[in-house]
Amino acid sequence: MSFVRGLAAGTLAVALATPAHAQSAHVGGYFRVMARPDLQGGNGALGYWNLYGRLLNERPYGMLDFRFDVLEPQPGSSGTWTSLHARIEGGAVGNAEPSNGSLGNLRMSQVYMRAGNVGLQDVVWQIGTLEYFFGDLGLYDMRPATVFFNTVGISARYQPKWGELQVGFGDSGFGMLRDSYDTILTPGGTARVRLGKHAEIGVGGEAFIEPQVAGNRNGQYQTPGITYEDYVRGEVAQSYLEEFPDLEDFFPDPVPRSAASWNAVGYLGFGNAGPLIWNSTFWNYRRVHPDKKVTEDLAGEPVDIYIHDFTDERYEFNLGNEMQLRLVPDYLDAAWGTFYGNHWDRDNDLQPSDRDRRVASTVIRLQAYITPTLHFLVENSFASEWSRNGNAYREHADSIFANTDGRPDVRGLQYGDSDTRRTWQGKGGFVLNPTGRGIYARPSLRLLYGIQRSNQNNAFGNAFVESIDQYNDFDNVEQHTHHVVAAEAEVWF
Repeated sequence: MSFVRGLAAGTLAVALATPAHAQSAHVGGYFRVMARPDLQGGNGALGYWNLYGRLLNERPYGMLDFRFDVLEPQPGSSGTWTSLHARIEGGAVGNAEPSNGSLGNLRMSQVYMRAGNVGLQDVVWQIGTLEYFFGDLGLYDMRPATVFFNTVGISARYQPKWGELQVGFGDSGFGMLRDSYDTILTPGGTARVRLGKHAEIGVGGEAFIEPQVAGNRNGQYQTPGITYEDYVRGEVAQSYLEEFPDLEDFFPDPVPRSAASWNAVGYLGFGNAGPLIWNSTFWNYRRVHPDKKVTEDLAGEPVDIYIHDFTDERYEFNLGNEMQLRLVPDYLDAAWGTFYGNHWDRDNDLQPSDRDRRVASTVIRLQAYITPTLHFLVENSFASEWSRNGNAYREHADSIFANTDGRPDVRGLQYGDSDTRRTWQGKGGFVLNPTGRGIYARPSLRLLYGIQRSNQNNAFGNAFVESIDQYNDFDNVEQHTHHVVAAEAEVWF
């Protein structure tokens, strides 16, 4: 990466030497903040996550995007141009979330430089962070077709009139591993073809390659001679001492490994026809990068258990679709979204896990325009989550008594009495949109009521006691219906 850093530094120096009359600065961003009184002991969110639709399930958030045009592009010109970009974002809002607006919850998530028509006509070079996505599932606030999310490096994007082609290369080590950095080489690319005004299609992919480096403490390793069941129970050290008493100094050394994973994405969009404004379909199919290690206690001392071979067979397939419709022009619009996810772990056939499940959801939102700026919103969602490896959910306060296949089992690896969580949410209320009609018109001021019904007990963020220990200071609570009211503000600018 030294070449990339040198090229970035040199280009930045040249850019900053550009005459001042060619420079301009721009700022944009996004904010959402809300008050959600919750009289049922929850944390202000209607459910657990955006599978039930982002509305009333998301928390406060802010983002600022800065762009500095060192050399502005001229419309219709093939001349060179250069811009610098930075993004700061995070969930820090005073009085609206646990950190009370602490700036420690913000991060500079993107910094990059772009330069166009340098050496190659209609090619945009980018150095820095490289995140790229084909579009949004707005009802879920998800971006399944994303590449280079964790990558810093260099890319080139060719942008003819018919679409675009992009290739990139970088390092995802810091983005994926943080303090345990190891080099993860990341090549990838995307292609998008526009088929007139009514359709477009895109594909892309990336690979993550972590070479074996013997002796590197942050590299990939596997502790030999251990079982998967001991790993998931956290009993590797205990089993070792039972088999080899008083030999803790001879705990087996880890064996080096290399690691590889990948991500393939796709997109299909069509619309601008009759009542159909636009329909977007996104998918990804990925092999998840292996984990590094867990830590256990061995005779009073911490010992690292390396788990490459136990986490290198995890896969995900996600498919999402969103359709925007103008049902009655100037009076009624609709957005309908669906999402399906199939996640499997070939190493795990013992324990319920978010890596071993199927999820499916549908969300529909209707927005009626009482006046151009006063609207009424109604949204319904239904989701089902199914665990491959048995009971992952507790339907009742005393479900801890039920474990393996619904039977009491003090050593069982299941959590409750059901392998399926079914959740319905309904939401409605008034919306003030100063800029006029549109489901995604912003700024948006909303006064909403939401209700959730789930077969899982207390299926929302809360601080309830879950055990049934006789010495608990607080009683268990049984409830399957959750209500919240909300005053929200959301704006793009």
